[in-house]
Amino acid sequence: MTDPAAHFIAGHFVAEGTLTDSVNPADDSVVGQAHAGSADLVGQAARAARETFFRTAWSASPRQRAQALYEFADRLEAAREEIADLVVAENGKLRREALGETMGAISEARYYAGLARGIRGTMQEVMPGQMSLFHREAAGVAAIIVPWNAPVTLLVRSLAPALAAGCTCVIKPAMQTPLVHARIMRCLADCPSLPAGVVNSVNESGIEVGQAMVASPDIDLISFTGSSATGKAIMAGAAPTLKRVGLELGGKAPAVIFDDADLDQAVKELTYGALNMAGQICVAAARFVVHERVAPAFEEKIVAAFRAVRTGPGSDPASGMGALIDRANQKRLMALIEQAGDEGELILRGAPLEQGAFLTPTLFRIDDVSSSLVQEELFGPIVSIETFADEAEAIAKANATRYGLAASVFTRDMGRAMRASRAIRAGTVWLNSHLRLFAEGETGGYGQSGLGRLHGIEGLYDFMETKHIYMEQGVL
Repeated sequence: MTDPAAHFIAGHFVAEGTLTDSVNPADDSVVGQAHAGSADLVGQAARAARETFFRTAWSASPRQRAQALYEFADRLEAAREEIADLVVAENGKLRREALGETMGAISEARYYAGLARGIRGTMQEVMPGQMSLFHREAAGVAAIIVPWNAPVTLLVRSLAPALAAGCTCVIKPAMQTPLVHARIMRCLADCPSLPAGVVNSVNESGIEVGQAMVASPDIDLISFTGSSATGKAIMAGAAPTLKRVGLELGGKAPAVIFDDADLDQAVKELTYGALNMAGQICVAAARFVVHERVAPAFEEKIVAAFRAVRTGPGSDPASGMGALIDRANQKRLMALIEQAGDEGELILRGAPLEQGAFLTPTLFRIDDVSSSLVQEELFGPIVSIETFADEAEAIAKANATRYGLAASVFTRDMGRAMRASRAIRAGTVWLNSHLRLFAEGETGGYGQSGLGRLHGIEGLYDFMETKHIYMEQGVL
């Protein structure tokens, strides 16, 4: 068992607060412990971040920021096997998923290290002798609230652009994955180019830490990944201090399968897209919207593919899908399977295993798009199958929920592919594929899937302000 996960404030690990257990969802064993945080610790961390922002030259030193990010990436890479093992133990996902997540975070850190040295403003002559300079600078102290489903990647995709932009940070890791987070903090603590106080972290204790971060007058912006309900609460809580908020929220990604689609390719992509991380990812393929002409053939193939997926421990190379995050979510999803049987037609019923928070995949038919099973994010290996008669109905069904995070379209017709991808209201649309995420490509949502973008150049701009500096010839 590793040492208890401590907080990280002003360059020091702080072992303060009640110890709580971190549990392996695959076998209910205790992996380790973490010190619970408090509002007082948030205050200390936020003050350290703010003092560092104004006291040091960090925000004006792009080469130093790039070097610190390269050092961070190197240390993540050196620890990648250990980090992946911790992700499997605390999160329950497959080891190949955990290692892929860690490698994605390394890529993210290196990508933003490169961008840190390329931040440029513009200059414009408004009238003869009248010059306007537009300067991009760091927004200030950024709070980063990390979810449990991808605790490495979803931290670094906010932290790396925040650091590249010149912000200082206060992080709240997920309560379910504190040991993973503590190992990443050790990587950061070992970066010689990173000044103490630039990165700070406080473990959660219920909701006290998150609420204190949102309310803190020393924090300028919040980057949050999680549920839409929590995103709304953060937005409301940030209103009194007028914080900027970046919210990557829930999703209900439709996969639209037209009658000319390569069904074998669609089934391969959507088995991966729906069951990766046991469906506990906001861009998972959650609705299969299929042309009625090919629906029987598609159903036969997808049921066989889902049934063939072996559910088991993430540490077992033979497993094709890992555990859910905990027993509470297993119970919640089993109730949803019963609801799917009542409101629709189960064609593959998921079931728990004898041990651990496991649940095999579920597929169900449903016609009522107003059902909560269609409208709400289920966040598990449960997928609906809906049918359509023509392109217009396909688009209408794809846009039938309040979410707009991601979607996919399967067709051999390039014209149709482009029409559908433009018509679907989602931040990402994959063509003849699903679940392709990388540092260079922005992701974010329409509607109640959030505000702002992460990844890519726009992910950097979310942590920056634009300053207008005006001058006239002969005045200086």
